[in-house]
Amino acid sequence: MKNIFYLLLLFSITSFSQEIALLKYSGGGDWYANPTSLPNLIKYCNATINTRINSKPATVEPSSPDLLSYPFAHMTGHGNVVFNAADISNLQNYLRAGGFLHIDDNYGMNEYIRKEIKKIFPNNNLLEIPASHVIFQKPNAFPNGLPKIHEHDGKRPQAFGIFLENKLVLLYTYECDLGDGWEDAEVNNDPKEVRDKALKMGANIISYIFNN
Repeated sequence: MKNIFYLLLLFSITSFSQEIALLKYSGGGDWYANPTSLPNLIKYCNATINTRINSKPATVEPSSPDLLSYPFAHMTGHGNVVFNAADISNLQNYLRAGGFLHIDDNYGMNEYIRKEIKKIFPNNNLLEIPASHVIFQKPNAFPNGLPKIHEHDGKRPQAFGIFLENKLVLLYTYECDLGDGWEDAEVNNDPKEVRDKALKMGANIISYIFNN
């Protein structure tokens, strides 16, 4: 019965494979940060890797049944994050059924989000993803792994993941700030080459979701 339930969830996800969502979480953190980032990433992916994603991302709460309609959910912010029991249960089902959650620390989220990830998968550790992983290989090559987009504390960028049956289902990007690089050029005044790196890495994430 449990396997049938997960298959139904997976059918729900894959049948709406041309839409992605922004996660609206509780706790006081600014889940709405970087409002132009996902629309710009969608536009870039549709133009360069032949996706046909709806140009306007949805907004979904982690406890909502609607989460199961999106193969990709993106989460960002600078501050506190709190998942309640309903959020945790729904996120567990979503990720086990084939959904994918990308958490992009927009600087200041790290100390909070790690605790919440542990609630979702108490028996799985966040593992650093090596540069050899396919998510850094295609369609754009990042031989050194996750690119550095914003300086923040000056630490090296790191990509961490939760793997279920050897498949990456949760990606946490730290000391990188991809979302800032996806924003409109005038928001952060990033050079074109920096924005291009961010968008190419974003395209790799989207490609991984749709092709694996």
